[in-house]
Amino acid sequence: MPEDSVDLIVTSPPYDRIRNYNGFDFDLHATGQEVYRILKNGGIAAMVIQDQTKNFGKTLTSFRTILDWCDNIGFKLFECVIYRKHGSEGAWWNQRFRVDHEYMPIFLKGEKPLYFDKEPLKIPSKHGGKIMSGSGNRRTDGKTNSTVRRSINEKKCRGTIWNYLMAGDKNPLKRQHPAPFPDKIPYDFIQCFCPEDGIVLDPFMGCGSTAVTAKTLKRHYIGFEISETYCKLAEERIRIDASQELLFTL
Repeated sequence: MPEDSVDLIVTSPPYDRIRNYNGFDFDLHATGQEVYRILKNGGIAAMVIQDQTKNFGKTLTSFRTILDWCDNIGFKLFECVIYRKHGSEGAWWNQRFRVDHEYMPIFLKGEKPLYFDKEPLKIPSKHGGKIMSGSGNRRTDGKTNSTVRRSINEKKCRGTIWNYLMAGDKNPLKRQHPAPFPDKIPYDFIQCFCPEDGIVLDPFMGCGSTAVTAKTLKRHYIGFEISETYCKLAEERIRIDASQELLFTL
């Protein structure tokens, strides 16, 4: 692929061998180098990743990857948001905490994002439309600013905790893959970081969620998948699901 040709990458690599991916393996560092090369200046790479637990300790794959891609490849960490979900107790249900999150580091190539629009990501304000007093923030010198009265907007920035509690996508096609993520994840990233004529890429396409949502949102897409079985699954999803309106319940 040519350098500086892709606007946005949304992916979840098969980290830590947590699932059976038909025996395929990969190199996260080498992946990062290629991702950096093909992204446009100002392009974004968003990743869904977690850590395996071995002998009561985390592998730290997520943190090592963030440091490697920033220190050794050249990315900035634009932000790391938390994908909040309903975790399962797992085999160690009485020996550990239930894991209700995954990490979604957002990597930036260049000085600032080429495209950024968080309006579609905003969520309803609890007190939207009311007039309230507040904003008495503590200053660095220890004093407190005076409170002010202001109108509360109907919607607000969702912040860095992104809830996908009801976005499990009970899709029989998706369930043929061992580790799909909610279609709402690429849907949100694409709306926020990719212009309408932009190109979205997923180097580990799996069941095709990134491609389906890119096509639904009228963006161009490229997907790589080394497993022939999952290639066929993704093609089937693109054929069937991308022609339908995506409805999400949050």
